[in-house]
Amino acid sequence: MSERLKGRVALVTGSSRGIGRATALKLAEEEASVAVNYQRQESSAAKVVEQITREGGRAIAIRANVGDKSAVAEMVGQTVDLLGPINILVNNAGIVRSGELTRYREEDLDLMWRTNVKGVIQCTAAVAPAMIASGFGRIINLSSIAGLGTSFAGTTFYGSTKAAVLNLSKRFALELGPHGVCVNAVCPGLINTDMPFEGRTQEQIDEMIRIFSDRSMLRRIGEPEEIAGLICFLASDEASFITGQTLTVDGGRMDYLAH
Repeated sequence: MSERLKGRVALVTGSSRGIGRATALKLAEEEASVAVNYQRQESSAAKVVEQITREGGRAIAIRANVGDKSAVAEMVGQTVDLLGPINILVNNAGIVRSGELTRYREEDLDLMWRTNVKGVIQCTAAVAPAMIASGFGRIINLSSIAGLGTSFAGTTFYGSTKAAVLNLSKRFALELGPHGVCVNAVCPGLINTDMPFEGRTQEQIDEMIRIFSDRSMLRRIGEPEEIAGLICFLASDEASFITGQTLTVDGGRMDYLAH
């Protein structure tokens, strides 16, 4: 184990699987105590906590919908009570629903904005006062390359929520910077997790991986651990002069308009 984050407490939203899970495990490996947030995947969150504690780390699992302000306040309170003041917030929880201008479901649009945008606002607002009081904090927001440009149809409204996350990251960095709190955004490309492949057959998944690998300079898609490593760096003292930035991790995608 590295001791780069020893003594720190991290809250990772949506960390029962995918990038969030990899991030929680990596933060714990760096000796941070970790609150593993989930909404539905209770058994998966429990397995993340079990793995961390088995390897000598400290972790708890907390159910909360980040789109619910009262649930966020309760989650932050539980984390502080059980692990200590939160120094690191990773706003990872997010959902994607397909939709285009002439055919979209309003409930899908509302759900994405409530989770992807309001979730970031509410979680950040809940931890910010204590970070300001202590003069230290690290906030890392998960956006997407869909928030930077356009490469294919069907993700218009998802992309708009992720673009909002980028704007919020810069604005929060401006507000919190004088208090020693760094805020940055990470934009992953296609990453090998459950989320982009849900509802697809294995044949469709294989074809999707092939297409996006061909669009990458590295000729492959990413792994969640590759995003987690960057997040841990941004959470560390080594990134103490980095704030208000957007870091793209997409293997060198070549097909984006205005990327």
